[in-house]
Amino acid sequence: MSRLRRGVDANDWARGPADAPVTLLEYGDFECPFCGRAFWELKRLESAVGDRVRFVSRHFPLTQLHPHALLAAEAAETAGAQGKFWEMHDMLFQNQQNLEAPALLTYAADLGLDMGRFTRDLQEHRCLPKVQRDFIEGVRSGVNGTPTFFINGERHNGAYTAEALLAAIEQRMGPDIEPMTGLPWEGGRVPRMGRPHSRM
Repeated sequence: MSRLRRGVDANDWARGPADAPVTLLEYGDFECPFCGRAFWELKRLESAVGDRVRFVSRHFPLTQLHPHALLAAEAAETAGAQGKFWEMHDMLFQNQQNLEAPALLTYAADLGLDMGRFTRDLQEHRCLPKVQRDFIEGVRSGVNGTPTFFINGERHNGAYTAEALLAAIEQRMGPDIEPMTGLPWEGGRVPRMGRPHSRM
């Protein structure tokens, strides 16, 4: 079974406690429809497990299939340089059908970013090396499509529904995680979050 070539470190974007018993890492593509579905499943999972799982995001833009994925990844990293990676990450997945450059600027403005800095960093591709490094490391770890998940460094080869990921997590940490209850929505009924943005 494939394992991560590089463990989670300070270069990664992580949400959740560093000492959580389980780390769930995703290699994703902001324009990938399967990653879009996984985004909502991860929201359900996060509601269930709370601070018992650390979530980590790495980039794997499939540029031959998704022409806007690379710039979207750069936008997330550029927002991250201003402390808003996860906010931009969520905004991009919530508006997957509109990832062209003018829309990225709109999202950045909505997040209250320094627009001069954001625009300059994006135009100069200052965060491109980080995205490229994620991609290369993903290839070395056996990633060949998106989304690809690793649980505590070991590749998860099953489904990526919240239920399937939770079952895989429980196998690695025992029965301490309660079954998913009190979720804000049921599987298959996906709400839209945030306001939609029209093309500019």
